[in-house]
Amino acid sequence: MTYKVGFIGCGNMASAIIGGLIKNNCVNKEEIIAADAFEAALKKASTNLGIHTTSDNVEVAKNSDVLFLSVKPQYYEEVIAGIKDSIKEEQIIVTIAPGKTLSWLSERLGSDKKIVRTMPNTPALVGEGITGVCKNNLVSDNEFEYVLKLLSSFGLAEAIPESLMDVCVSVSGSSPAYVFMFIEAMADAAVADGMPRAQAYKFAAQAVLGSAKMVLETGKHPGELKDMVCSPAGTTIEAVRVLEEKGFRSAVIEGMKACTAKARGL
Repeated sequence: MTYKVGFIGCGNMASAIIGGLIKNNCVNKEEIIAADAFEAALKKASTNLGIHTTSDNVEVAKNSDVLFLSVKPQYYEEVIAGIKDSIKEEQIIVTIAPGKTLSWLSERLGSDKKIVRTMPNTPALVGEGITGVCKNNLVSDNEFEYVLKLLSSFGLAEAIPESLMDVCVSVSGSSPAYVFMFIEAMADAAVADGMPRAQAYKFAAQAVLGSAKMVLETGKHPGELKDMVCSPAGTTIEAVRVLEEKGFRSAVIEGMKACTAKARGL
C-alpha cells in the first residue's frame, strides 16, 4: 500500500526526513505535502526537495495518510487545535516533540486517533540519525512497521517503551550538541599545540566518527575499546587520567540527567 505523507512544519528536521524518504524510494515526492508558517521554508522545501508545499495546515491534514507534526513543542497546542477536526480515524499521526506524551496527544487529538511518538536527532541531515519510537494501541503492527520503515530512511529507528522517551532525548536527541562541543574542544587543544584550525576539526571529527563506528560494528564494550588504546605508562592513559580528574565522565552524566529532567517537564 502506498501512503500519502504530510508534514506540518518543514524546517531542518522535516527536510531531513523528507530527503531520506525520497532518496531511499520510500515515498514518491509527488505523494508528499508540507506546510509551514514561513514562506522561506516553503520555498526551500519546494526548490530543494521538489514536493508540494502550502501555507495551509488543514490542506496537509486532509491530504495525508501519515501526518508528521514537525513543529516545535510550544506550537503543538495551537497546531493541533487548528487541524483536529480535519483528521480522520484511519490516519497515523507522527510526532517529533519532546515532552508531549501519548496521553497528552490523545487528549487533544481525540481518543480514537492513531498516534506514533518519535524522537529523532539532527544527524538525520546526513543520513545517520537514530530515532526512538513508540505508539498507542490503535496503531496496528503493520502500520507501526511502515512508520519504522519511513524513519529508517534517514538512519536507524528503534521501538522503545514510552517510559524511555525522555531518556532518548538526552542520549540521542540532544546529544549531538555534546559531541560537537567535544569535537570543538579537541580541535581547540590541537590548535593550541600548533595544528591549523581546519585540519584540527577534520582530525577530531574523523576520530569521533571512527570511534563510534568501532562501537557499533565490533560489538565490544566501549571500556574494552578504550583499554585497547591505553598502553601502560603511555600518552593515552595520561590523557584519560586527567579527564577523570577533571570530572569528564561525571559532567556528561549530570548534563544528560538535567536534559532528561527538562524533557519530562515540557
